[in-house]
Amino acid sequence: MIPANIDRQLLKVQKPARYCGGEPGSVQKDRGEVDLRFAFCFPDLYEVGMSHLGMKILYSLINAREGMWCERVFAPDSDFEEIMRRENIPLYGLESFDPIREFDVIGFTLQYEMCYTTVLNMLDLAGLPVRAEDRGEDWPLVIGGGPCACAPEPVAGFFDLFQLGEGEELMLEMLDLLRQAKREGLSKSQFLRQAARIPGIYVPSLYDVTYREDGVIQAVTPREGAPARVQKRIVKDLSAMFFPDDFVVPFTEAVHDRAMVEVLRGCIRGCRFCQAGYIYRPFREKDPEVLDRQARTLCAATGYEEVSLTSLSTSDHSRLEPLMEAMLPWTGEKKVNIALPSLRVDNFSPRLLELVQKVRRSGLTFAPEAGSQRLRDAINKNVTEEEVLATARTAFAGGCTSMKLYFMMGLPTETPEDIDAMLELAQKVVDLYYRMPDKPKGRGVQVTISVACFVPKPHTPFQFEPQDSLEQFREKQKRLLEKVSSKKIRINYHDAATSRVEAVLARGDRRLDRVVEAVWRAGGNLEGWDQHFSVERWDDALAQAGLSADFYACRRRDYGEVLPWDHLDYGLAKDFLIREDKRAWADTTTENCRRRCSGCGANRLLGGACFEADTGVL
Repeated sequence: MIPANIDRQLLKVQKPARYCGGEPGSVQKDRGEVDLRFAFCFPDLYEVGMSHLGMKILYSLINAREGMWCERVFAPDSDFEEIMRRENIPLYGLESFDPIREFDVIGFTLQYEMCYTTVLNMLDLAGLPVRAEDRGEDWPLVIGGGPCACAPEPVAGFFDLFQLGEGEELMLEMLDLLRQAKREGLSKSQFLRQAARIPGIYVPSLYDVTYREDGVIQAVTPREGAPARVQKRIVKDLSAMFFPDDFVVPFTEAVHDRAMVEVLRGCIRGCRFCQAGYIYRPFREKDPEVLDRQARTLCAATGYEEVSLTSLSTSDHSRLEPLMEAMLPWTGEKKVNIALPSLRVDNFSPRLLELVQKVRRSGLTFAPEAGSQRLRDAINKNVTEEEVLATARTAFAGGCTSMKLYFMMGLPTETPEDIDAMLELAQKVVDLYYRMPDKPKGRGVQVTISVACFVPKPHTPFQFEPQDSLEQFREKQKRLLEKVSSKKIRINYHDAATSRVEAVLARGDRRLDRVVEAVWRAGGNLEGWDQHFSVERWDDALAQAGLSADFYACRRRDYGEVLPWDHLDYGLAKDFLIREDKRAWADTTTENCRRRCSGCGANRLLGGACFEADTGVL
């Protein structure tokens, strides 16, 4: 039942379904039978958070435990936030409508650096001090996880602890320890010292950071028994891993409104710019039989008419075609669409296209990342122009009439000719379509170029590289637009100012927490959305703190420099990242993991080789 003080306000907002709870699949528990309450906070709007598979998994995982109750919490949009502040409605869990400040744990998933100010806004809406030191020994515990936890120093001052890596096993270990600590009457600081002994738990208050006169970190020193390096956690056997039988089905449309099954984790490719491809190593597949069963169960439980086979690179699953063959009979009978959101141009077979087109006939998306072969080699994309065009030919022969190509600009070693090569490649795809003898009659082709600004990310070979200046990005965007000559080619590009702030936060240190707080106090919130982002707020806050955006975003790192994330072990040897960066400048590729081990170091997390040495099979 929605409390009256909330219920009477919902008709005043644009999308009341974001805030009313009660959706099919949501979990209700008796408060009297619960001794640990967890608020799972997604620092973005409801329809974005409800699309996130990790949240669905951990929500069901925690709620499967007796005595634990996990509730969902999303950032309100500005219309409802105004009402909440005016009517003194604290941020609440969607299952119980209880204020989350009364919970034991408030957990944030940090998916994107631009969500940091939203985290502070949600803590403030909950009625809690945003800084961990100001919350003192008072509960609740505020924790963070997700991909941005691999380099969390810019927000370290706001969190009690971070969970590094995969949470299915780590989360329950931490919650069991917390439950025991509360039963024994331990203080928060006593619990944190115990939690720091769990592999994968990083307690930032137990580490001192010192700086040199030039602003570079001198040392990160652990205290009170905390480990010098915190190693991320992984789940070794994905097929045996917990996976929910049901999802919460939203009343309003989510960004990705469908069932999802995760087919693999990690990536074999080693693209030198891609953080996800490195921090989710080592590569692990889920068995097709398990995937087929999970997809069928989810669709039956939720009524979804689409199921997504989700991963960083779904077509790298060694048994994807047999999986599709197994799923097609029941998906065809139930009129369920199969979505393959992540495909590679170098292993997209005619048979796979045939299987996809049996359930979906539409445009396809691929990511060459760079227009020229030289630059694709430098970034280790390991895709040739011939493979791109062969994939386009296969897609067009199968009835596709549109294609989206993802590129990046500002990549290390890039030249003006590499910018021009994006258009040249797109034009070759257009020309190919019109040379096809069996192209659809009376239908034209549309090729969309989507161009992102390169952001150097931690735990990648390009973590040492500088980002382009705003002026350089804008000049390159101008060059691209001026050279378009075909109406068959459409260009979209990202805002360079947002990418610059993202780079500052991605490679930032602890001194940036006062910048993040200042931006929030100046009105920063929901900054992943263009209409809420203001680069002036960030420029002002950096200037007031005496810090420089160029120092963080546009400065090349020396290989011997102590980086703000060096004490967080994601399984990657630093000498491997250095070696890969040097290979980029030599325009030299590295073979994918199935063909040859590159010695990244992630295999030690499995306790052995990622692949069998002779066969390349898992």
